Amino acid sequence: MESGGLALLLALALALALATSLALQCVLSGSWRSDGGCRMVVSVLGQDGGFSGSYLPGAVASDPQIPASPLKGSQQDAGLVAQPTFSFAVHWQHRGSTTAFVGQCFVDEAGEESLHALWLLREEVASPTEDWKATRIGTSVFTRIK
Repeated sequence: MESGGLALLLALALALALATSLALQCVLSGSWRSDGGCRMVVSVLGQDGGFSGSYLPGAVASDPQIPASPLKGSQQDAGLVAQPTFSFAVHWQHRGSTTAFVGQCFVDEAGEESLHALWLLREEVASPTEDWKATRIGTSVFTRIK
């Protein structure tokens, strides 16, 4: 093979490798850690972008006695948009509450992924008069555990 053909073949191989690695970014499947120490494991995404998984809050993330809480969610197709949005909900096993997360995946200049999320935590209260104190709001940033 002449040098021009070899150079073209190498360029195509490099382009394919780069496209493959970029396509895998911002697919939520895998393990993530939040800035608050929480740990999240997301299953393989379904055809429709749906996923399930588990979530452990930071205070108990390393305690094997505390069961993980289930999560369910969905994300935009990372093949259609470079930095997709997502949502998921966690039904807490160890207390009467649910947290809903909405956010977006970002990729920085170094190729590192981060999930920026807004969350609403709703706790169970005894009556409508206590409704004012039942919902908390906050933000979390997750990074992939490698």
